[in-house]
Amino acid sequence: MESDSNFTSVLPGSRYAGVYVPSQVDYVVEAVANSGPWTILFTLLAILVAYDQVMYIVRKGSIICCDRLDSRYVTQDIQFPGFVKPCVVDVAHKLLGADNWVFLDGRPHVDFRKGLNGLFTRKALESYLPGQEEVYQAYFKKFVQITKENGGQPVPFMPEFRELMCAVSCRTFVGHYISDEAVKKIADDYYLITAALELVNFPIIIPYTKTWYGKKAADMVLKEFSICAAKSKVRMAAGGDVTCIMDAWIKSMLESKRWREAQEQGLPVEGMEKPSPLLRWFNDYEISQTVFTFLFASQDATSSAATWLFQIMAQRPDVLDRVREENLRVREGNIHTEIDMDQLESLKYTRAVVRELLRYRPPVLMVPYVAKKAFPITDTYTVPKGAMIIPSTYLSLRDPEVYEDPDVFNPDRYYSGDAELKGAKNYLVFGTGPHYCIGQTYAQLNLALFVGKASILLDWKHYPTPKSEEIKVFATIFPQVG
Repeated sequence: MESDSNFTSVLPGSRYAGVYVPSQVDYVVEAVANSGPWTILFTLLAILVAYDQVMYIVRKGSIICCDRLDSRYVTQDIQFPGFVKPCVVDVAHKLLGADNWVFLDGRPHVDFRKGLNGLFTRKALESYLPGQEEVYQAYFKKFVQITKENGGQPVPFMPEFRELMCAVSCRTFVGHYISDEAVKKIADDYYLITAALELVNFPIIIPYTKTWYGKKAADMVLKEFSICAAKSKVRMAAGGDVTCIMDAWIKSMLESKRWREAQEQGLPVEGMEKPSPLLRWFNDYEISQTVFTFLFASQDATSSAATWLFQIMAQRPDVLDRVREENLRVREGNIHTEIDMDQLESLKYTRAVVRELLRYRPPVLMVPYVAKKAFPITDTYTVPKGAMIIPSTYLSLRDPEVYEDPDVFNPDRYYSGDAELKGAKNYLVFGTGPHYCIGQTYAQLNLALFVGKASILLDWKHYPTPKSEEIKVFATIFPQVG
């Protein structure tokens, strides 16, 4: 290449002007110096994306997808916190907050979870029932009105189930501290949060992308729940009754605070019951952040289950008739009677229907974990440290060695059969190990209340399409046409 005698270096006045600089470097420096701001911005963005992809490849290590047989071995090992921890997409940290309790591991996670266990006891769950009944009553009336307004013609109901499940979750989690308008806004925008949780995303949130819209929706929920927390603190301090999860948690905080203050001031505590565990005082945002994780875990999963329940009940009138008969009997023939926890728990067949539905159409098909250290899952294979392990809930729940006719929806396998015992290690619907779903009992009782109440207040028919039985995966599974 011939030299250009007319070329003037861009570095003539620099401190090291006497140092020889290759002409190729000079060209690069000149190009950068003459670049516009947009060129520089897009170049930096490209570098960030490339760096993110390289680091993803470096960090991900091996990916191990388990079939039904491998899942048996893996399930035994993920019971122990020393082996694995849950693995989530990076954007989840941005939506929920990097300091959120669900991302804790080991002892910090165990200690935080102890403070939440009391929110899902039998006594606590019973206190939430009236709010759930109220929501179902209102929305079932709305369902009938929607059908009337459509002239009795078929209506896609999956969007309605998403709104209903968001409403019942909000009523259970934050009570009447949130307005109906805010619930509708959360239900409408929650789709954006789900859409943001794609496996591959930019390392930063860029305006007008899925992650940007998802972050805005998540921030809106956090703001609404923070306002609810402030209201609940005032009401609980005044001695109000517990009507939602937020009330129950804040009441426990107040009791812990009073106990500590009495001890610090040397006051007698004989007449006081020491709270266990003793909770610290959480600010409004911390409460909002934690309660948001309950919505995050439940919204898509319960919407999926509700949609499949209605579709399958319509396809199986024999099952629906038995559910209706059982619920009428418990309510002594009065379709408007609200039930208590004893009556809800007595709905053995209805609960078997829910249990079988979650086996037959598990909302979440797989739950990824990352290996914290190497450990063997068979005699011939050891999972390396850093590997992603993906046990398949779907395959585990259709293991023909455990479930007879696994591709058939049959609630009797839980009502009068031995599926509960034989499938104990296969039932991965709510995860396993120290990070198993804290609200699994609530979720199943809530679905039993939902389908039981619907059976006595509504009649419905499913109009199948060629895609009705095809599965659409959008975080959880839904019928292609619902």
